[in-house]
Order: sequence, then structure tokens, then C-alpha cells
Amino acid sequence: MSKMKYLKSAVLVPDYPPPNRPEVAVAGRSNAGKSSFLNAIAGSKVAHVSQEPGKTRLLNFFEFGSHYRFVDMPGYGFAARSGDEMQSWSQMVETYLTLRGNLKGLVLLMDLRREWTADEEMLKKYCQQSGKAFCVALTKADKCSTKEQRERLKVIQKTSQVAETFLISSQTKTGIKELEDFIFNEWIKNKETR
Repeated sequence: MSKMKYLKSAVLVPDYPPPNRPEVAVAGRSNAGKSSFLNAIAGSKVAHVSQEPGKTRLLNFFEFGSHYRFVDMPGYGFAARSGDEMQSWSQMVETYLTLRGNLKGLVLLMDLRREWTADEEMLKKYCQQSGKAFCVALTKADKCSTKEQRERLKVIQKTSQVAETFLISSQTKTGIKELEDFIFNEWIKNKETR
């Protein structure tokens, strides 16, 4: 049995689920592996994995056990989107990140082979300004050698100035449990006891 289940999708604040549980947002570029990551944590297919980038255009809420929710955010950086779509994406994301009081943190998923850009920096700043925790998960680690993984990890940590950076692979499950434990122990459990 999966420890995660789909709850609902929303764009507007009144359509969000009640804020009665801590939430962890999952963000990243289109095709960074957000749905694959959620499926790996769930242990089953709960999030649709699309071969076409930019398909997720809503905030998708998933119950994760009895402790908290994951929120799959729409991917960013997909060139085929219009200016209006990019504006509405930015507004939806900013509204969620800054107004959602039960949001504990954001996991930024990023293809290990890509560079840190202004888009990633913007998400980091939204979190910093609203007092939300932030970490980076470098996806698709299975596509690189161990040496390349270490080198890319150092580069991203230096460029992003984010110490909490993890190497993960949804295919091999590398780093998935460590990231799940980090989220629970640092963002959920610690917040419950304060």
C-alpha cells in the first residue's frame, strides 16, 4: 500500500485543502523529475510522469501518511509557454509560497547536469523572504559517474549557497530515504515540538 495519495489540485487559495497539516512543496524545471521523485517516495505511482515537459499547470496536493502533505508545483522554464502562462505561473507560485502558513519548506529538484540559474535563485529568495526552509535535490544522479556527482554537488553548493543539497535518483532510489528523513526530522518533527 502506498504511503502517499492524491488529494486535490488547485490554482486559487480558496481551492487549497484546509491548512490543517504541514506541507512540503516540490518545485523544479519542467522534466526535473518531480513526479518521479514523488512516486519514488510513495513507493507506487501516485503522480503522473509526462514525457512532454510543462504538463503540470496546477498545484497538486498529496497526503503523505498522517504527518504531512507534498505539493507538486508546476514546472518552470518551459520555453513553449506564452508570456501570459509564465506570468500566471509566477503569480500562483508566489502566492502559494508567501501566503501558505502551513508550508514548512520547499524541495527544489534540479537535474544534476544543469546549472544554477536566476529561476532557482528566485525560488530560494521567495522561501527566504517568507521564512520557509529550503533544500536542493540534484536529480538523475544515475546518469553520472560517482566522480561527476561529487564535482556537480560541489559546484551547485558553491553557486547556490545552499548547504542542504542532496544527490538523488528516482530510478535507483539513491538518496530518496535520506531526503525523506531530512524533511521529516528537520522540517516536520522539529516544527511540531516548537
